[in-house]
Amino acid sequence: MGRKGHTRTVILVLTAVVVAVTLGPALHGCGQGSSPLSRVAEAIGLDPYSLSHAEARQVSRFNAAFGADRPDDSASPSLRQFRDAYKRVRAAYVFDVSAAALVDAAIDGLEKVDSSQADATSDQRLEGALDGMMTALDPHSAYFNAEELREAEVSTSGEFGGLGIQVSQDDGAIKVIAPIEDTPADRAGLKTGDVISHLDGESIAGMRLLDAVRLMRGQPGTDIRLTVEREGEQSFDVVITRAVIRIRPVRWRAIDEFGYIRVASFNERVSRGLGAAFENLAASIDGGPKGIVLDLRNNPGGLLEQALVLSDAFLADGPIVSVRGRNGSTDRSFDAGPGDPGEDLPVVVLVNGGSASASEIVASALQDQRRGVVMGGRSFGKGSVQTVMPLPMEGAIKLTTALYYAPLGRAIQARGVFPDIVLQGTVDDDRRLSREADLPGALPPADDNQRWSAPEVKGATCPEVTGEDDVAIRCAVSLLRAGSTDGFLAMVESERPS
Repeated sequence: MGRKGHTRTVILVLTAVVVAVTLGPALHGCGQGSSPLSRVAEAIGLDPYSLSHAEARQVSRFNAAFGADRPDDSASPSLRQFRDAYKRVRAAYVFDVSAAALVDAAIDGLEKVDSSQADATSDQRLEGALDGMMTALDPHSAYFNAEELREAEVSTSGEFGGLGIQVSQDDGAIKVIAPIEDTPADRAGLKTGDVISHLDGESIAGMRLLDAVRLMRGQPGTDIRLTVEREGEQSFDVVITRAVIRIRPVRWRAIDEFGYIRVASFNERVSRGLGAAFENLAASIDGGPKGIVLDLRNNPGGLLEQALVLSDAFLADGPIVSVRGRNGSTDRSFDAGPGDPGEDLPVVVLVNGGSASASEIVASALQDQRRGVVMGGRSFGKGSVQTVMPLPMEGAIKLTTALYYAPLGRAIQARGVFPDIVLQGTVDDDRRLSREADLPGALPPADDNQRWSAPEVKGATCPEVTGEDDVAIRCAVSLLRAGSTDGFLAMVESERPS
């Protein structure tokens, strides 16, 4: 593979999940610890995150609020933890944020804890302050305590305990982003956009997202009752049995002379699964597949490295994505290299409103390099990069540090990837999905001057494909058979009733 980029001691995380919590994977990425160079520099007094005099004054203001009416807390180690997190935000956040605004948000979070818990510990008060500061930045920045960080570090392995459901918090409500395929939540019929209002009969309205997640977790084999609110229906209860979730991110099968590859998420197993997919398709289709349907629908993202692997599998050269932060010294670009199994195969990429982040990197790379036709609906629009930065004492912050750009320079943040062919009347059209731009505090579009138009096709007009009920897959296979977009449009036009 010919990708270019600098090795770092922290992992770039690309996910659409608000506060990035799931009941399968808790987070699509993890931190690896501060760099040895940074630790040595701090030890000898060369602080890479040193504060200006004005910033130090703001930290002192927080310290005063933290110790007010609590003399014992005025010398708490928690103050150093706050200072370390604050310095990292000031130095690395994707946009310059007012030092005073950061401390204001932290004090607001502190006051919420103090008003609700008279006997709150120093650690609990610190968590409230850091939660307040981080969540005020954007929907994807967050603070992880030691326990939450351990969960995050496990998540990239692709094996978890829980229900198998990706959830977010939207205006205080716990909302389903998507059930993970072939998990208890998926088999129970949960859908994108469902709101979970009660757990075992107890309301979770306004509960902290991570606290609600903890209630839903438990020993495999035990049951939990979820009360679900679904648009257009009365609320209903569903009992789900917890299980060990083993995510298989890549699935494949032959559809006549073509290959179908479904990538459900971008964890560490994508590269291995992709190799197995191409190997098995080559063996099961006489002469090998004549084209590939790459299904990225409802894929919320994951590890950047795995998005690069998938893109590179279909690209012989050229740019895949560029990452640009506030400081130009951190900008990077990633290129494809020759020698991959899908370079010469026609590709149709399926996306919808649940395709986010790493999925959008792949779709935009193939689209901009004219290596694939993107079909479906506009994607989620999560075009920001999160870096997990471990803190010296414990825990970490997940900080938005950059935006990513498609090969032709298009920013995806809050806009998404627009398909080359819009499919109407598919199952996905029946769900009202929130997108990045709808999230409270979402970063605005980096470039709002983009204009887009594309032909629209009713899914019902696509020809039947033996054994295939999914309308979008039928349309993708029909496009591959037609050999060109114009040929496909002429074919489905002839299929439309007069």
